[in-house]
Amino acid sequence: VLDVLRGRMAKRNVDVRCLELGAVEKISGDKVKQAVTVKTGIPVDKGKQLQKLLKDSKLKVSASIQGDALRVSGAKKDDLQAAIQLLRRSATDLPVQFTNFRD
Repeated sequence: VLDVLRGRMAKRNVDVRCLELGAVEKISGDKVKQAVTVKTGIPVDKGKQLQKLLKDSKLKVSASIQGDALRVSGAKKDDLQAAIQLLRRSATDLPVQFTNFRD
């Protein structure tokens, strides 16, 4: 069943790393149940790590934590694109999405 779920999520362009699998519970006989939750946002501790990474990279961008999102702002488009590449390389265990990128 997990293969079907992962396949359907991949078809809808949802990253499968955002799934958090719970414990498998045996109901009765040959039936089992497993809770699957979808993680949204960035945890606060991981957001602080990414913010520190951007600050240490000497890029001319500023990062701020806003709830469960990390907002990165900068004056030049090239700096923002470099920040995106840096975050994609460093956050391999966390699915990241980039919205409202300035054109």
